[in-house]
Amino acid sequence: MMNAKPAGPPDGGWGWVVAAATFVVNALSYGLLRSLGLALPDLADHFDRTAQDTAWVSALALAVQQAASSGWALVFAPAVGTLSRYFSRRRVFAVGLALTGNGASSLLLAPALQLLLHTFGWRGALLLLGAITLHLTPCGALLRPLALPGDSPVPPQGPLAALGLGLFTRRSFLVFALGTALVGGGYFVPYVHLAPHALDQGLRGYGAALVVAVAAVADAGARMVCGWLADQGWVPLTRLLAVFGGLTGLGLLAVGLVPVVGTEQGWGGSLLATAGAYGLSAGGFAPLVFGVLPGLVGIEGVVQATGLVMMLMSLGGLLGPPLSGFLRDETGDFTTSFLVCGSLVLSGSFIYMGLPGVLPCCHPASSPATPPPKTGELLPIPQVALLSPGNAHSTLDTTC
Repeated sequence: MMNAKPAGPPDGGWGWVVAAATFVVNALSYGLLRSLGLALPDLADHFDRTAQDTAWVSALALAVQQAASSGWALVFAPAVGTLSRYFSRRRVFAVGLALTGNGASSLLLAPALQLLLHTFGWRGALLLLGAITLHLTPCGALLRPLALPGDSPVPPQGPLAALGLGLFTRRSFLVFALGTALVGGGYFVPYVHLAPHALDQGLRGYGAALVVAVAAVADAGARMVCGWLADQGWVPLTRLLAVFGGLTGLGLLAVGLVPVVGTEQGWGGSLLATAGAYGLSAGGFAPLVFGVLPGLVGIEGVVQATGLVMMLMSLGGLLGPPLSGFLRDETGDFTTSFLVCGSLVLSGSFIYMGLPGVLPCCHPASSPATPPPKTGELLPIPQVALLSPGNAHSTLDTTC
């Protein structure tokens, strides 16, 4: 006897197991990558290479992870996509909770990696990190598929349909794609060069690890808070996406300007503060990137859309860290690098202004229609009650 499809996402149940698996996946992928920058100076010394050359280590890891559907991508994209299908009303909170694995592992791995580097050298440290990463295997076994109403009864036919490239024919997803590609050019630079930036400013290994840990703690907390805020429906998700993207860009600019506006005696505290501010904004941005997808492409296309988003961010992630390393080699520090990557994130956030619901546009509203199964979910738009001039108790519904 076949099980009937549920009426919709269960908003719990096995979904919390999927959320836990996604937490570990995120911790052992992006969280590990964020701490890996501590090993780059050792790699540069051993191979007698420049900062630009060693930056390609993490940049290629990002590209292979996301664009080439290899390594971490084989678990991260399916994990986040499957998690989105298990939740509806609490979707962004569940995604944000799962993505706190990034911050939690950075908090633990940054000092642990520094200890491993001192004890076993960079070769032994990377071997041990590889052994830890093998824990991704059981996480994949927990991703139980979920059939939902509106799913196509037959698998996609042809490579274009299988990859979801038809999603680019939707204007809203095309705008989102362009903005996300630009954001990716700057978003991953701190993953690679925040620790070397702190080392360049005179901090020792554990001091640089503290800078990474502060950013990680702020990042983790913001992901949960922003996820809860987004699920309340007070502000359209696309508007929150543009706002937090802009704040992330400003945070990166602040990290780059700290050595310029600070003093030799007080720059350390300022760098910790700006790293924390960057972590708060970047953490708030992360769950929104995946949280808006069901509203743009529909729940049936969210797994394919997640893979495409990762591919788009990898295009920037492939070039951003090497560009940052090149600028460091040319200028002698990472100030220009963070200013450039912050500008890229701000540019992408500006493009997000073209998404539906970002800009307020008040007009008389009709009753919201239920979209067809394959046109995507309605993005949450707050209903504002306005007093009618003729009657203090009457209201006029508008959408803003």
